[in-house]
Amino acid sequence: MADIEMGCQTRDLLRWGNEFRANERTRAFSLRVIKLAESLPATRTSEVIGRQLLRSGTSVGANYRAAQRAKSRRDFIHKLGTVEEEADESAYWMEMLIEAKIVKSARLHQLLQECNEILAIVAASARTARKKLD
Repeated sequence: MADIEMGCQTRDLLRWGNEFRANERTRAFSLRVIKLAESLPATRTSEVIGRQLLRSGTSVGANYRAAQRAKSRRDFIHKLGTVEEEADESAYWMEMLIEAKIVKSARLHQLLQECNEILAIVAASARTARKKLD
């Protein structure tokens, strides 16, 4: 299997102009993580890392959705912080899959790149929201 994808490139589906379609993008990311976890080899190590990645990766979409329903700006910032932590953890587990030679780097390249882009965008959004608090 080449890269973990959803039929076509996530960036092609979810970027129209400069608009960041975060709800759809984080949901698509979570679905790609599910697909990856289901495709891992049936070894104890893969199972443990896959379970951790599945938890953090699906949490990215779920917590971003929760952030959209925040009750206040402070709550929004807090929830974005959770998304940031989960995306960072997801990147870590994908890096472990590569470094442990469970999955080839080329297979995870686009998913890891997407994770890092989501992480950067969410971190920037949280910084902007914090500035507006002051």
